Amino acid sequence: MDNIIEFYDRWGGLIWEATIETFQMVSISFLIAVIFGLPLGVLLVLTRPNKSWDNKYVYQFLNIVINVLRSIPFIILLFFLLPFTRSIVGTSMGVRGVIVPLVVYTAPYIARLMESALLEVDKGVLEAYEAMGIKTRHIIWHVMVQEAKPSIILGLTIATIGLIGATAMAGLVGAGGLGDVAYRFGHLRYQPNVMYVTIVLLVILIQAIQSLGNILATKSKKD
Repeated sequence: MDNIIEFYDRWGGLIWEATIETFQMVSISFLIAVIFGLPLGVLLVLTRPNKSWDNKYVYQFLNIVINVLRSIPFIILLFFLLPFTRSIVGTSMGVRGVIVPLVVYTAPYIARLMESALLEVDKGVLEAYEAMGIKTRHIIWHVMVQEAKPSIILGLTIATIGLIGATAMAGLVGAGGLGDVAYRFGHLRYQPNVMYVTIVLLVILIQAIQSLGNILATKSKKD
């Protein structure tokens, strides 16, 4: 008991601050990535051959760009984008400095997940609405997105968990968060207790997000 109190007095404030930083990085990056990723996913579906906005040039361009970005490991992308990040937000350190690479890393992933979810929608349903003369933008929201909602929710859950893993790696460049604490104190300063606590917190966070995603997806099937 005394060891726990001593640990909390020494590291509690630092770990709490790092947890808040992780939440900030994940939430801000996720929201921006969704803003870019979801429309990209819709565009990938609609510009495919034999779709409403059939355009092989747009589709091939988006396909190549997304594949290229997804093929770069996050840690390499992080260092590669340092000059660009500084030009956009004025720094490459701290929470603000890691938002840009996190968005660039996550948005293409969300776009692919969105594409996969929308392609699962029954073609017969879409053809029926198109035959009735309903505009494409209405079909996208009221039919495609609604029908694919459980898959979209599960896809976004997976993307969020991947994003948490990326924030942990971002600690290598002083981005803050639990990954930074685990690296600087748990690894470099040989404090295994700090490492164990950060691992436990990350596991709890990921389990909570996955459980929430499963619940929301199940609920959306019943709506």
